[in-house]
Amino acid sequence: MANFTAADVKKLRELSGAGMMDCKKALDEAEGDVTKAVEILRVKGQKGVAKRESRTAENGAVVALIADDHTSGVLVELKCETDFVAKGEKFQAVAQAIAEHVFATAPADLATLLVSEIEPGKSVKDYVDEANASLGEKIVLDRYARLSGGYVASYLHRTSPDLPPQVGVLVELDRENADAAKDVAQHIAAFAPRFLTREDVPEDVVENERRIAEATAREEGKPEAALPKIVEGRVNGFFKENVVLNQPFAKDNKKTVQKVLTEEGVALNGFARFRVGA
Repeated sequence: MANFTAADVKKLRELSGAGMMDCKKALDEAEGDVTKAVEILRVKGQKGVAKRESRTAENGAVVALIADDHTSGVLVELKCETDFVAKGEKFQAVAQAIAEHVFATAPADLATLLVSEIEPGKSVKDYVDEANASLGEKIVLDRYARLSGGYVASYLHRTSPDLPPQVGVLVELDRENADAAKDVAQHIAAFAPRFLTREDVPEDVVENERRIAEATAREEGKPEAALPKIVEGRVNGFFKENVVLNQPFAKDNKKTVQKVLTEEGVALNGFARFRVGA
């Protein structure tokens, strides 16, 4: 067995993020050379990344960062395979670092983010792959959101007290109103709207809903003359369920979200909602 000390193992763990047994094996293979052991762990880690590509990542965390003046904010989802890793400090530190990088650099899209340099000589993709190797699980970064220009706020929800936030919402109002922003963000977290306004719903989605509504009505034996009204009612029901401004407000379902915002004297410019793995 190679000659190395507990201090060497500790140093290698700090440099690589790998587990104790993996570090001991690497030092043994490297005959006690810490630098060579780092290379061995990187090579083995990257092989592990490839092997994990086919596995699913449905756990993880959502991180939000908001500017001190609330003029911008970001939402980042980082996924892993198990809740055990999700609740770990290492994984959450990686998620936080990526969120801080997104906040600081405002990348145009995911592809730009992944090739951007998060540390000297290291891209975000490399950074995620290193986390993949050191944590021994598939780690996935495939979406983020950034809002800016108005009053931006966030809401994070934990589905379990021992896990990091699993649901995150970012909202942008046209003017400052902390209470309204919080209420709308919590509503969005609970009711999961897909669109801001009716106009944001793609026409092909609307047409598909019309086809389904008509086919369903015919299957139910509804009178031909009544079909247009029935179809329109069901399409409106789709809007009510999926368009945030048309949804009944969580705290008072006699009002729509639009009505609540109007009463508060603000408008919702945009939102983003992530639920880990969904």
